[in-house]
Amino acid sequence: MLTTGMIADNKATRMVAHRGLSGIERENTLPAFVAAGNRSYFGIECDVHVTKDGKYLVYHDDRTNRLCERDMALEESTEAQLRALRIKDSGSEAYTDSLKLPYLSEYIAVCARYGKTAVVELKNPMTAEHIANIVRICEEGYSLADVVFISFCFENLVEVRKIKPEQTAQFLCGEYTEDLLPRLKEHRFDLDIYYKALTKERVAAMHAAGIRVNCWTCDDTAEAEELISWGVDYITTNILE
Repeated sequence: MLTTGMIADNKATRMVAHRGLSGIERENTLPAFVAAGNRSYFGIECDVHVTKDGKYLVYHDDRTNRLCERDMALEESTEAQLRALRIKDSGSEAYTDSLKLPYLSEYIAVCARYGKTAVVELKNPMTAEHIANIVRICEEGYSLADVVFISFCFENLVEVRKIKPEQTAQFLCGEYTEDLLPRLKEHRFDLDIYYKALTKERVAAMHAAGIRVNCWTCDDTAEAEELISWGVDYITTNILE
């Protein structure tokens, strides 16, 4: 783990474990979530897909070939097909039976067990029904006060707010555009942006509008310390603590 200087002393900026503690364990697996739970992270982030048969599994990519033994499209495959896949073990190219694509409910249970904020990315555009189901699963397993929904799809977050008008939601994006702040302000969304798109002035502008700033994915100590000096509210990271 990398923890030095300002990061260790920082009290204002909260650290979020990207896909669990993915700098040590295989990303988006139960061991990665548990490893983050055992550290000082404020939150644990995951990525949720809807399977062909309407189940909710945790995996980042749209296809499984990067980490799994077979190449399958998440949204075109069934729960049973995806759960049968073996995943590469941490730090290895060998596939193991001990790692499976987790259910959303399993991830939520880990966050609840360790008292960590669940940062749930809604992958790809989803129907209102699926978003309602995901919100329900989170609410049944944890307090929604301890859940943050994030998505690159703006409409996903709009649907979340139709169900839970006061739910914390962060819009994911890679660039800082002129229309970003007014869109966020209109919908009362917070920001989750690629960290290199930020400046001190942009962070200040967001804060002046009452918008909290999360940024992804920073693994460099010096860059994290600069982000902390700018006052970002959260840093999503694979390894920093």
